[in-house]
Amino acid sequence: MTDVLRVGNASGFYGDRFSAFREMLEGGPLDVLTGDYLAELTMLILGRDLLKNPEGGYAKTFLRQLEGSLGLVADRGVRVVTNAGGLNPAGLAEAIGKLARRLGIDVSVAYVEGDDLRPRAEEFGFGGVLTANAYLGAWGICEAIKGGADIVVTGRVTDASLVVGPAAAHFRWGRDQWDALAGATVAGHVLECGAQATGGNYSFFTEIEDLGHPGFPLAELHADGSSVITKHAGTGGAVTVETVTAQLLYEIGGPNYLGPDVVTRFDTIQLSQQGADRVRISGVRGDPPPSEAKVCLNRIGGFRNATTFVLCGLDVDAKADLVRRQLTERVGAEGVTWALARTGEPGADTEEAASALLHVTIKDADGKRSGRAFSQAAIELALASYPGFHVTAPPSDATPFGVYSAAYVPQQALVQTAIFGNGAHIDVPSPALTAPVAQTLPDDGPERYEPLLGRRARLGELFGARSGDKGGDANLGVWARDDLGYQVLSSALTTARLRDLLPELAGLEVHRFPLPNLRAVNFVIKGLLGEGVSSSTRFDPQAKALGEWLRSIEVDL
Repeated sequence: MTDVLRVGNASGFYGDRFSAFREMLEGGPLDVLTGDYLAELTMLILGRDLLKNPEGGYAKTFLRQLEGSLGLVADRGVRVVTNAGGLNPAGLAEAIGKLARRLGIDVSVAYVEGDDLRPRAEEFGFGGVLTANAYLGAWGICEAIKGGADIVVTGRVTDASLVVGPAAAHFRWGRDQWDALAGATVAGHVLECGAQATGGNYSFFTEIEDLGHPGFPLAELHADGSSVITKHAGTGGAVTVETVTAQLLYEIGGPNYLGPDVVTRFDTIQLSQQGADRVRISGVRGDPPPSEAKVCLNRIGGFRNATTFVLCGLDVDAKADLVRRQLTERVGAEGVTWALARTGEPGADTEEAASALLHVTIKDADGKRSGRAFSQAAIELALASYPGFHVTAPPSDATPFGVYSAAYVPQQALVQTAIFGNGAHIDVPSPALTAPVAQTLPDDGPERYEPLLGRRARLGELFGARSGDKGGDANLGVWARDDLGYQVLSSALTTARLRDLLPELAGLEVHRFPLPNLRAVNFVIKGLLGEGVSSSTRFDPQAKALGEWLRSIEVDL
Protein backbone atom coordinates (compact mmCIF):
# COMPACT_ATOMS: atom_id res chain seq x y z
CA MET A 1 0.00 0.00 0.00
CA THR A 2 1.42 3.38 -0.99
CA ASP A 3 1.19 6.37 1.33
CA VAL A 4 -0.65 8.53 -1.20
CA LEU A 5 -3.54 7.68 -3.51
CA ARG A 6 -3.84 10.04 -6.49
CA VAL A 7 -7.46 10.31 -7.62
CA GLY A 8 -8.39 12.52 -10.57
CA ASN A 9 -11.67 13.58 -12.11
CA ALA A 10 -12.53 13.80 -15.83
CA SER A 11 -16.22 14.72 -15.82
CA GLY A 12 -18.46 16.92 -13.70
CA PHE A 13 -21.69 16.37 -15.65
CA TYR A 14 -23.16 14.55 -18.65
CA GLY A 15 -21.81 16.77 -21.43
CA ASP A 16 -18.55 17.91 -19.85
CA ARG A 17 -15.33 18.34 -21.87
CA PHE A 18 -14.93 15.18 -23.92
CA SER A 19 -11.13 15.37 -24.15
CA ALA A 20 -10.68 15.62 -20.36
CA PHE A 21 -10.62 11.84 -19.98
CA ARG A 22 -7.53 11.44 -22.14
CA GLU A 23 -5.96 14.66 -20.85
CA MET A 24 -6.05 13.33 -17.29
CA LEU A 25 -4.50 10.01 -18.30
CA GLU A 26 -1.70 11.63 -20.29
CA GLY A 27 -1.07 14.65 -18.04
CA GLY A 28 0.74 12.98 -15.16
CA PRO A 29 0.75 10.16 -12.60
CA LEU A 30 -2.65 8.91 -11.50
CA ASP A 31 -3.96 5.89 -9.59
CA VAL A 32 -7.71 6.33 -10.06
CA LEU A 33 -9.73 8.32 -12.59
CA THR A 34 -13.33 9.16 -11.76
CA GLY A 35 -16.17 10.47 -13.90
CA ASP A 36 -19.34 12.04 -12.51
CA TYR A 37 -22.17 12.08 -15.08
CA LEU A 38 -25.32 12.14 -12.95
CA ALA A 39 -27.55 14.89 -11.61
CA GLU A 40 -31.25 15.03 -10.80
CA LEU A 41 -31.98 16.32 -14.31
CA THR A 42 -29.73 13.66 -15.86
CA MET A 43 -31.71 10.90 -14.18
CA LEU A 44 -34.82 12.28 -15.89
CA ILE A 45 -33.04 12.38 -19.26
CA LEU A 46 -31.80 8.80 -18.85
CA GLY A 47 -35.27 7.69 -17.73
CA ARG A 48 -36.78 9.00 -20.95
CA ASP A 49 -33.94 7.39 -22.91
CA LEU A 50 -34.68 4.04 -21.29
CA LEU A 51 -38.34 4.31 -22.31
CA LYS A 52 -37.26 4.59 -25.95
CA ASN A 53 -34.52 1.97 -25.76
CA PRO A 54 -34.53 -0.74 -23.05
CA GLU A 55 -30.80 -1.27 -23.66
CA GLY A 56 -30.03 2.41 -23.01
CA GLY A 57 -30.30 4.42 -19.82
CA TYR A 58 -26.56 5.06 -19.35
CA ALA A 59 -24.20 7.89 -20.33
CA LYS A 60 -23.05 6.95 -23.82
CA THR A 61 -20.40 9.69 -23.78
CA PHE A 62 -18.37 7.68 -21.29
CA LEU A 63 -18.23 4.67 -23.59
CA ARG A 64 -16.93 6.84 -26.44
CA GLN A 65 -14.33 8.41 -24.16
CA LEU A 66 -13.20 4.98 -23.02
CA GLU A 67 -12.90 3.71 -26.59
CA GLY A 68 -10.12 6.20 -27.29
CA SER A 69 -8.39 5.72 -23.94
CA LEU A 70 -8.80 2.12 -22.81
CA GLY A 71 -5.29 1.23 -23.96
CA LEU A 72 -3.88 4.03 -21.81
CA VAL A 73 -5.95 2.90 -18.85
CA ALA A 74 -4.52 -0.60 -19.11
CA ASP A 75 -0.93 0.44 -19.86
CA ARG A 76 -0.74 2.86 -16.95
CA GLY A 77 -2.62 0.70 -14.46
CA VAL A 78 -5.20 3.37 -13.71
CA ARG A 79 -8.48 2.27 -12.18
CA VAL A 80 -11.61 3.94 -13.53
CA VAL A 81 -14.66 4.57 -11.33
CA THR A 82 -17.77 6.19 -12.79
CA ASN A 83 -21.48 6.61 -12.14
CA ALA A 84 -22.09 6.72 -15.91
CA GLY A 85 -24.14 3.52 -15.51
CA GLY A 86 -27.12 5.73 -14.65
CA LEU A 87 -30.25 3.57 -14.81
CA ASN A 88 -28.50 0.64 -16.47
CA PRO A 89 -25.06 -0.04 -14.96
CA ALA A 90 -25.26 -3.67 -16.07
CA GLY A 91 -25.80 -2.54 -19.66
CA LEU A 92 -22.82 -0.19 -19.58
CA ALA A 93 -20.59 -2.82 -17.96
CA GLU A 94 -21.55 -5.27 -20.70
CA ALA A 95 -20.82 -2.67 -23.39
CA ILE A 96 -17.39 -2.00 -21.84
CA GLY A 97 -16.66 -5.73 -21.88
CA LYS A 98 -17.53 -5.92 -25.57
CA LEU A 99 -15.37 -2.87 -26.28
CA ALA A 100 -12.39 -4.38 -24.45
CA ARG A 101 -12.70 -7.65 -26.36
CA ARG A 102 -12.95 -5.82 -29.67
CA LEU A 103 -9.82 -3.83 -28.86
CA GLY A 104 -7.99 -6.88 -27.52
CA ILE A 105 -7.42 -5.29 -24.10
CA ASP A 106 -7.66 -7.36 -20.94
CA VAL A 107 -9.52 -5.46 -18.20
CA SER A 108 -11.76 -6.58 -15.39
CA VAL A 109 -15.12 -4.78 -15.22
CA ALA A 110 -17.54 -4.75 -12.30
CA TYR A 111 -20.73 -2.84 -11.65
CA VAL A 112 -22.68 -1.88 -8.55
CA GLU A 113 -26.45 -2.14 -8.34
CA GLY A 114 -29.08 -1.68 -5.65
CA ASP A 115 -29.94 1.98 -6.10
CA ASP A 116 -32.79 1.49 -8.59
CA LEU A 117 -36.01 1.22 -6.58
CA ARG A 118 -38.53 1.31 -9.44
CA PRO A 119 -39.42 -2.37 -8.91
CA ARG A 120 -40.13 -1.53 -5.25
CA ALA A 121 -42.06 1.70 -5.87
CA GLU A 122 -45.31 0.25 -4.53
CA GLU A 123 -43.56 -1.15 -1.44
CA PHE A 124 -42.20 2.29 -0.56
CA GLY A 125 -45.33 4.19 -1.60
CA PHE A 126 -43.70 6.22 -4.35
CA GLY A 127 -46.66 6.02 -6.71
CA GLY A 128 -46.12 6.23 -10.44
CA VAL A 129 -42.52 7.25 -11.10
CA LEU A 130 -40.23 7.41 -14.10
CA THR A 131 -37.11 7.01 -11.95
CA ALA A 132 -36.55 6.15 -8.28
CA ASN A 133 -32.91 5.92 -7.25
CA ALA A 134 -31.50 5.79 -3.76
CA TYR A 135 -28.20 7.53 -3.12
CA LEU A 136 -25.88 4.64 -2.31
CA GLY A 137 -22.48 5.05 -0.70
CA ALA A 138 -18.91 3.96 -1.29
CA TRP A 139 -18.79 0.38 -0.06
CA GLY A 140 -20.00 -1.32 -3.24
CA ILE A 141 -17.23 0.47 -5.12
CA CYS A 142 -14.76 -0.51 -2.40
CA GLU A 143 -15.66 -4.20 -2.66
CA ALA A 144 -15.49 -4.12 -6.47
CA ILE A 145 -11.94 -2.73 -6.31
CA LYS A 146 -10.86 -5.16 -3.59
CA GLY A 147 -12.25 -7.91 -5.83
CA GLY A 148 -9.85 -6.89 -8.61
CA ALA A 149 -11.98 -4.68 -10.86
CA ASP A 150 -10.07 -2.28 -13.11
CA ILE A 151 -13.23 -0.43 -14.12
CA VAL A 152 -16.14 0.07 -11.74
CA VAL A 153 -19.52 1.26 -13.04
CA THR A 154 -22.29 2.42 -10.73
CA GLY A 155 -25.76 3.85 -10.90
CA ARG A 156 -26.84 6.57 -8.46
CA VAL A 157 -24.23 6.81 -5.74
CA THR A 158 -23.38 10.06 -3.99
CA ASP A 159 -20.94 12.03 -6.12
CA ALA A 160 -18.26 11.90 -3.43
CA SER A 161 -18.52 8.09 -3.22
CA LEU A 162 -16.56 7.84 -6.47
CA VAL A 163 -13.55 9.07 -4.47
CA VAL A 164 -14.37 7.59 -1.06
CA GLY A 165 -14.73 4.03 -2.44
CA PRO A 166 -11.23 3.79 -3.95
CA ALA A 167 -9.72 5.46 -0.87
CA ALA A 168 -11.47 3.04 1.49
CA ALA A 169 -10.21 0.08 -0.55
CA HIS A 170 -6.66 1.40 -0.79
CA PHE A 171 -6.22 2.36 2.86
CA ARG A 172 -8.36 -0.53 4.18
CA TRP A 173 -10.59 1.76 6.18
CA GLY A 174 -13.23 0.30 8.44
CA ARG A 175 -16.81 1.43 8.13
CA ASP A 176 -16.57 3.28 11.45
CA GLN A 177 -13.50 5.39 10.61
CA TRP A 178 -15.71 8.45 10.45
CA ASP A 179 -13.01 11.11 10.25
CA ALA A 180 -11.12 9.42 7.42
CA LEU A 181 -14.34 8.83 5.50
CA ALA A 182 -15.40 12.43 6.08
CA GLY A 183 -12.06 13.74 4.84
CA ALA A 184 -12.34 11.69 1.65
CA THR A 185 -15.93 12.90 1.24
CA VAL A 186 -14.71 16.50 1.27
CA ALA A 187 -12.07 15.67 -1.34
CA GLY A 188 -14.76 13.97 -3.42
CA HIS A 189 -17.03 17.00 -3.13
CA VAL A 190 -14.21 19.21 -4.40
CA LEU A 191 -13.44 16.92 -7.36
CA GLU A 192 -16.99 16.05 -8.39
CA CYS A 193 -17.64 19.16 -10.50
CA GLY A 194 -14.42 19.00 -12.47
CA ALA A 195 -12.93 22.36 -13.45
CA GLN A 196 -15.05 24.27 -10.92
CA ALA A 197 -12.23 23.44 -8.49
CA THR A 198 -9.53 24.83 -10.80
CA GLY A 199 -11.05 28.22 -11.57
CA GLY A 200 -14.16 27.42 -13.57
CA ASN A 201 -17.23 29.50 -12.55
CA TYR A 202 -15.00 31.30 -10.02
CA SER A 203 -16.12 34.76 -8.91
CA PHE A 204 -12.66 36.33 -9.26
CA PHE A 205 -11.90 34.63 -12.58
CA THR A 206 -10.10 37.71 -13.93
CA GLU A 207 -7.29 37.04 -11.44
CA ILE A 208 -6.49 33.65 -13.02
CA GLU A 209 -3.89 33.97 -15.76
CA ASP A 210 -4.83 30.96 -17.90
CA LEU A 211 -8.50 30.03 -17.77
CA GLY A 212 -8.93 29.31 -21.47
CA HIS A 213 -8.51 25.56 -20.97
CA PRO A 214 -8.42 24.79 -17.23
CA GLY A 215 -7.06 21.48 -16.10
CA PHE A 216 -9.25 19.05 -14.20
CA PRO A 217 -8.55 18.53 -10.48
CA LEU A 218 -7.00 15.63 -8.65
CA ALA A 219 -6.62 14.79 -4.98
CA GLU A 220 -3.62 13.27 -3.25
CA LEU A 221 -5.33 11.31 -0.49
CA HIS A 222 -3.68 10.12 2.72
CA ALA A 223 -4.53 7.35 5.16
CA ASP A 224 -6.01 9.73 7.74
CA GLY A 225 -8.45 11.16 5.18
CA SER A 226 -6.55 14.39 4.65
CA SER A 227 -5.74 15.39 1.09
CA VAL A 228 -4.05 17.88 -1.19
CA ILE A 229 -6.10 19.22 -4.08
CA THR A 230 -3.98 19.93 -7.16
CA LYS A 231 -3.91 19.47 -10.95
CA HIS A 232 -1.48 18.16 -13.54
CA ALA A 233 1.55 20.38 -14.12
CA GLY A 234 1.30 22.71 -17.08
CA THR A 235 -2.49 22.71 -17.28
CA GLY A 236 -4.60 25.88 -17.19
CA GLY A 237 -6.58 27.33 -14.34
CA ALA A 238 -5.49 27.50 -10.72
CA VAL A 239 -5.97 25.67 -7.44
CA THR A 240 -6.16 28.08 -4.52
CA VAL A 241 -7.84 28.18 -1.14
CA GLU A 242 -10.54 30.33 -2.71
CA THR A 243 -11.23 28.12 -5.76
CA VAL A 244 -11.54 25.17 -3.37
CA THR A 245 -13.73 27.20 -0.99
CA ALA A 246 -16.02 28.11 -3.88
CA GLN A 247 -16.53 24.46 -4.78
CA LEU A 248 -17.03 23.44 -1.15
CA LEU A 249 -19.94 25.89 -0.98
CA TYR A 250 -21.62 24.44 -4.07
CA GLU A 251 -24.97 22.69 -3.54
CA ILE A 252 -24.72 22.23 0.21
CA GLY A 253 -27.09 22.88 3.08
CA GLY A 254 -26.15 23.12 6.76
CA PRO A 255 -22.73 22.32 8.21
CA ASN A 256 -23.64 18.65 8.63
CA TYR A 257 -23.31 17.17 5.14
CA LEU A 258 -25.41 14.00 5.13
CA GLY A 259 -24.23 10.91 3.28
CA PRO A 260 -25.12 7.21 3.41
CA ASP A 261 -21.72 6.27 4.90
CA VAL A 262 -20.83 9.27 7.08
CA VAL A 263 -22.07 12.68 8.15
CA THR A 264 -19.30 15.09 7.19
CA ARG A 265 -18.94 18.21 9.30
CA PHE A 266 -18.18 21.05 6.92
CA ASP A 267 -17.64 23.36 9.92
CA THR A 268 -14.41 21.45 10.71
CA ILE A 269 -12.74 21.69 7.28
CA GLN A 270 -9.36 23.42 7.37
CA LEU A 271 -7.77 24.71 4.14
CA SER A 272 -4.19 25.86 3.65
CA GLN A 273 -2.15 26.79 0.58
CA GLN A 274 0.81 24.39 0.30
CA GLY A 275 2.43 25.95 -2.75
CA ALA A 276 1.43 26.76 -6.30
CA ASP A 277 -1.77 24.89 -7.24
CA ARG A 278 -1.72 22.84 -4.03
CA VAL A 279 -4.37 23.20 -1.30
CA ARG A 280 -4.32 20.96 1.75
CA ILE A 281 -7.60 19.80 3.33
CA SER A 282 -7.29 18.63 6.92
CA GLY A 283 -9.06 18.43 10.26
CA VAL A 284 -12.34 17.09 8.88
CA ARG A 285 -14.51 15.35 11.43
CA GLY A 286 -17.19 12.79 10.71
CA ASP A 287 -20.13 11.22 12.53
CA PRO A 288 -22.21 8.07 11.93
CA PRO A 289 -24.63 8.30 9.01
CA PRO A 290 -28.39 8.79 9.30
CA SER A 291 -30.70 5.79 9.40
CA GLU A 292 -32.46 6.81 6.17
CA ALA A 293 -31.20 7.12 2.61
CA LYS A 294 -32.33 9.83 0.23
CA VAL A 295 -34.14 8.76 -2.95
CA CYS A 296 -34.35 10.86 -6.12
CA LEU A 297 -37.79 10.54 -7.72
CA ASN A 298 -38.69 11.81 -11.19
CA ARG A 299 -42.15 11.83 -12.71
CA ILE A 300 -43.41 13.09 -16.04
CA GLY A 301 -45.26 16.23 -14.98
CA GLY A 302 -46.82 17.16 -18.30
CA PHE A 303 -45.82 19.26 -21.30
CA ARG A 304 -44.43 22.74 -21.65
CA ASN A 305 -43.85 25.37 -24.31
CA ALA A 306 -42.51 28.90 -24.33
CA THR A 307 -41.98 31.96 -26.47
CA THR A 308 -40.35 35.34 -26.01
CA PHE A 309 -41.86 38.57 -27.34
CA VAL A 310 -39.49 41.44 -28.13
CA LEU A 311 -40.77 44.85 -26.97
CA CYS A 312 -38.75 47.65 -28.52
CA GLY A 313 -38.71 51.34 -27.70
CA LEU A 314 -41.53 53.23 -25.98
CA ASP A 315 -44.51 52.06 -23.91
CA VAL A 316 -42.94 48.75 -22.84
CA ASP A 317 -45.43 48.18 -20.01
CA ALA A 318 -48.42 48.92 -22.24
CA LYS A 319 -47.10 46.62 -24.97
CA ALA A 320 -46.56 43.83 -22.44
CA ASP A 321 -50.04 44.34 -21.01
CA LEU A 322 -51.62 44.14 -24.47
CA VAL A 323 -49.96 40.91 -25.53
CA ARG A 324 -50.66 39.32 -22.12
CA ARG A 325 -54.37 40.07 -22.50
CA GLN A 326 -54.46 38.87 -26.10
CA LEU A 327 -52.73 35.55 -25.46
CA THR A 328 -54.66 34.89 -22.26
CA GLU A 329 -57.95 35.34 -24.12
CA ARG A 330 -56.86 32.65 -26.59
CA VAL A 331 -55.25 30.00 -24.35
CA GLY A 332 -56.41 30.88 -20.81
CA ALA A 333 -54.36 31.74 -17.73
CA GLU A 334 -53.98 28.30 -16.12
CA GLY A 335 -50.38 27.07 -16.12
CA VAL A 336 -49.12 30.25 -17.82
CA THR A 337 -46.31 32.32 -16.31
CA TRP A 338 -44.94 35.64 -17.54
CA ALA A 339 -41.62 37.38 -16.90
CA LEU A 340 -40.64 40.80 -18.24
CA ALA A 341 -36.90 41.40 -18.56
CA ARG A 342 -36.60 45.17 -18.75
CA THR A 343 -33.39 45.43 -20.73
CA GLY A 344 -34.50 48.41 -22.82
CA GLU A 345 -32.35 51.57 -22.51
CA PRO A 346 -33.66 55.07 -23.32
CA GLY A 347 -31.84 56.49 -26.33
CA ALA A 348 -29.95 53.24 -26.94
CA ASP A 349 -27.52 53.16 -29.85
CA THR A 350 -28.63 49.69 -31.05
CA GLU A 351 -32.09 48.22 -31.55
CA GLU A 352 -31.27 45.30 -29.29
CA ALA A 353 -30.24 47.61 -26.45
CA ALA A 354 -33.54 49.47 -26.85
CA SER A 355 -35.59 46.28 -26.46
CA ALA A 356 -37.13 44.44 -23.50
CA LEU A 357 -38.01 40.74 -23.48
CA LEU A 358 -41.36 39.32 -22.40
CA HIS A 359 -41.05 35.59 -21.68
CA VAL A 360 -44.15 33.41 -21.48
CA THR A 361 -44.19 29.74 -20.49
CA ILE A 362 -47.13 27.37 -20.50
CA LYS A 363 -47.44 23.96 -18.85
CA ASP A 364 -50.34 21.51 -19.09
CA ALA A 365 -51.07 17.85 -18.57
CA ASP A 366 -51.51 16.43 -22.06
CA GLY A 367 -49.60 18.73 -24.40
CA LYS A 368 -52.54 19.71 -26.60
CA ARG A 369 -53.06 23.18 -25.21
CA SER A 370 -49.35 23.86 -24.71
CA GLY A 371 -48.46 22.52 -28.16
CA ARG A 372 -49.75 23.83 -31.46
CA ALA A 373 -52.66 25.64 -29.83
CA PHE A 374 -50.26 27.83 -27.83
CA SER A 375 -47.76 28.38 -30.65
CA GLN A 376 -50.49 29.21 -33.14
CA ALA A 377 -52.21 31.62 -30.76
CA ALA A 378 -48.93 33.43 -30.10
CA ILE A 379 -47.90 33.77 -33.73
CA GLU A 380 -51.38 34.78 -34.94
CA LEU A 381 -50.88 38.01 -32.99
CA ALA A 382 -48.02 39.07 -35.28
CA LEU A 383 -50.06 41.62 -37.25
CA ALA A 384 -52.67 42.38 -34.62
CA SER A 385 -50.79 43.36 -31.48
CA TYR A 386 -48.24 45.95 -30.34
CA PRO A 387 -46.05 47.93 -32.77
CA GLY A 388 -42.78 46.25 -33.65
CA PHE A 389 -44.11 42.77 -32.80
CA HIS A 390 -41.62 39.94 -33.21
CA VAL A 391 -40.41 36.91 -31.26
CA THR A 392 -36.92 35.52 -30.66
CA ALA A 393 -37.55 32.07 -32.18
CA PRO A 394 -40.13 30.39 -34.42
CA PRO A 395 -43.05 28.59 -32.74
CA SER A 396 -42.40 25.06 -31.55
CA ASP A 397 -44.30 22.04 -30.28
CA ALA A 398 -44.65 21.19 -26.60
CA THR A 399 -42.03 19.05 -24.88
CA PRO A 400 -42.46 16.87 -21.79
CA PHE A 401 -41.12 18.08 -18.47
CA GLY A 402 -40.30 16.20 -15.32
CA VAL A 403 -41.13 16.82 -11.69
CA TYR A 404 -38.47 16.08 -9.09
CA SER A 405 -39.11 15.12 -5.49
CA ALA A 406 -37.10 13.51 -2.72
CA ALA A 407 -38.14 10.54 -0.62
CA TYR A 408 -36.42 8.69 2.21
CA VAL A 409 -36.20 4.97 2.91
CA PRO A 410 -34.53 3.00 5.72
CA GLN A 411 -30.89 2.27 4.95
CA GLN A 412 -31.49 -1.27 6.20
CA ALA A 413 -33.91 -1.78 3.29
CA LEU A 414 -31.10 -1.31 0.76
CA VAL A 415 -28.39 -3.72 -0.37
CA GLN A 416 -25.57 -2.79 -2.69
CA THR A 417 -24.23 -5.60 -4.83
CA ALA A 418 -20.90 -5.58 -6.63
CA ILE A 419 -21.16 -7.83 -9.69
CA PHE A 420 -18.14 -9.00 -11.67
CA GLY A 421 -17.74 -10.02 -15.30
CA ASN A 422 -17.48 -13.70 -14.38
CA GLY A 423 -20.86 -13.59 -12.63
CA ALA A 424 -19.45 -13.47 -9.10
CA HIS A 425 -21.11 -11.00 -6.79
CA ILE A 426 -20.62 -9.49 -3.35
CA ASP A 427 -23.55 -8.19 -1.33
CA VAL A 428 -22.68 -5.09 0.70
CA PRO A 429 -24.89 -4.66 3.77
CA SER A 430 -26.24 -1.36 4.99
CA PRO A 431 -24.30 0.42 7.75
CA ALA A 432 -24.45 -1.39 11.07
CA LEU A 433 -24.28 1.85 13.03
CA THR A 434 -26.41 4.89 12.33
CA ALA A 435 -27.28 7.80 14.57
CA PRO A 436 -29.66 10.75 14.70
CA VAL A 437 -28.11 13.74 13.00
CA ALA A 438 -27.64 16.78 15.21
CA GLN A 439 -28.53 19.35 12.59
CA THR A 440 -27.27 22.87 13.14
CA LEU A 441 -30.18 25.28 13.34
CA PRO A 442 -30.14 28.11 10.81
CA ASP A 443 -28.99 31.52 12.01
CA ASP A 444 -30.82 34.64 10.77
CA GLY A 445 -27.84 36.81 11.71
CA PRO A 446 -27.58 39.76 14.11
CA GLU A 447 -30.51 42.14 14.50
CA ARG A 448 -28.37 45.24 14.04
CA TYR A 449 -25.31 45.97 11.95
CA GLU A 450 -22.96 48.93 12.29
CA PRO A 451 -20.96 49.51 9.07
CA LEU A 452 -17.24 48.91 9.55
CA LEU A 453 -15.88 50.26 6.28
CA GLY A 454 -18.23 53.19 5.72
CA ARG A 455 -18.37 53.20 1.91
CA ARG A 456 -20.55 52.08 -0.95
CA ALA A 457 -19.37 49.16 -3.03
CA ARG A 458 -20.67 46.31 -5.07
CA LEU A 459 -20.72 43.15 -2.98
CA GLY A 460 -18.59 41.36 -5.56
CA GLU A 461 -15.67 43.70 -4.94
CA LEU A 462 -15.16 42.09 -1.54
CA PHE A 463 -17.00 38.77 -1.59
CA GLY A 464 -17.15 35.71 -3.80
CA ALA A 465 -20.25 33.56 -4.28
CA ARG A 466 -21.26 30.18 -5.64
CA SER A 467 -24.86 29.07 -6.13
CA GLY A 468 -26.74 26.08 -7.50
CA ASP A 469 -29.78 23.83 -7.34
CA LYS A 470 -30.85 21.29 -4.76
CA GLY A 471 -34.04 19.87 -6.26
CA GLY A 472 -36.63 22.62 -5.91
CA ASP A 473 -34.39 24.57 -3.53
CA ALA A 474 -31.32 26.67 -4.24
CA ASN A 475 -28.17 27.27 -2.26
CA LEU A 476 -26.16 30.47 -2.23
CA GLY A 477 -22.75 30.39 -0.57
CA VAL A 478 -20.87 33.66 -0.02
CA TRP A 479 -17.28 33.84 1.16
CA ALA A 480 -14.96 36.63 2.32
CA ARG A 481 -11.37 37.03 1.21
CA ASP A 482 -9.91 37.84 4.64
CA ASP A 483 -10.84 37.92 8.31
CA LEU A 484 -12.07 41.52 8.28
CA GLY A 485 -14.23 40.71 5.28
CA TYR A 486 -15.77 37.78 7.14
CA GLN A 487 -16.51 40.05 10.12
CA VAL A 488 -18.45 42.29 7.76
CA LEU A 489 -20.10 39.40 5.91
CA SER A 490 -21.24 37.49 8.99
CA SER A 491 -22.63 40.63 10.59
CA ALA A 492 -24.20 42.35 7.59
CA LEU A 493 -25.60 39.64 5.34
CA THR A 494 -28.58 38.46 7.35
CA THR A 495 -31.59 36.64 5.92
CA ALA A 496 -33.57 39.87 6.09
CA ARG A 497 -30.87 41.76 4.20
CA LEU A 498 -30.63 39.03 1.58
CA ARG A 499 -34.37 39.30 0.93
CA ASP A 500 -34.01 43.07 0.50
CA LEU A 501 -31.16 42.65 -1.97
CA LEU A 502 -32.82 39.85 -3.98
CA PRO A 503 -36.55 40.66 -4.31
CA GLU A 504 -37.25 37.32 -6.04
CA LEU A 505 -36.88 35.66 -2.63
CA ALA A 506 -39.98 37.40 -1.29
CA GLY A 507 -42.31 34.95 0.44
CA LEU A 508 -39.77 32.11 0.40
CA GLU A 509 -38.24 30.38 3.39
CA VAL A 510 -34.52 31.21 3.69
CA HIS A 511 -32.08 29.41 5.99
CA ARG A 512 -28.66 30.87 6.88
CA PHE A 513 -25.65 28.82 8.03
CA PRO A 514 -22.36 30.52 9.01
CA LEU A 515 -19.15 28.59 8.27
CA PRO A 516 -16.43 30.59 10.05
CA ASN A 517 -13.72 28.06 9.18
CA LEU A 518 -14.28 28.86 5.49
CA ARG A 519 -15.00 32.57 6.10
CA ALA A 520 -18.36 31.86 4.50
CA VAL A 521 -22.11 32.02 4.98
CA ASN A 522 -24.37 29.58 3.15
CA PHE A 523 -28.03 30.29 2.41
CA VAL A 524 -30.63 27.70 1.44
CA ILE A 525 -33.64 29.17 -0.38
CA LYS A 526 -36.56 26.78 -0.14
CA GLY A 527 -38.81 26.40 -3.17
CA LEU A 528 -37.07 28.95 -5.42
CA LEU A 529 -36.92 26.40 -8.25
CA GLY A 530 -40.42 24.98 -7.80
CA GLU A 531 -40.50 21.26 -8.62
CA GLY A 532 -36.94 21.07 -9.93
CA VAL A 533 -34.96 22.25 -12.92
CA SER A 534 -37.00 20.48 -15.61
CA SER A 535 -40.24 21.97 -14.34
CA SER A 536 -38.96 25.41 -13.33
CA THR A 537 -40.08 28.43 -15.33
CA ARG A 538 -37.54 30.69 -13.67
CA PHE A 539 -35.12 32.60 -15.94
CA ASP A 540 -32.19 30.79 -14.28
CA PRO A 541 -33.78 27.39 -13.57
CA GLN A 542 -30.74 25.96 -11.77
CA ALA A 543 -29.84 29.12 -9.82
CA LYS A 544 -26.34 28.99 -11.27
CA ALA A 545 -26.03 32.79 -11.52
CA LEU A 546 -27.90 33.69 -8.32
CA GLY A 547 -24.59 34.40 -6.57
CA GLU A 548 -23.35 36.64 -9.36
CA TRP A 549 -26.58 38.63 -9.24
CA LEU A 550 -26.00 39.20 -5.55
CA ARG A 551 -22.38 40.25 -6.16
CA SER A 552 -23.49 42.86 -8.70
CA ILE A 553 -25.58 44.81 -6.16
CA GLU A 554 -24.22 48.03 -4.65
CA VAL A 555 -24.59 48.36 -0.88
CA ASP A 556 -23.36 50.42 2.08
CA LEU A 557 -20.58 48.62 3.90
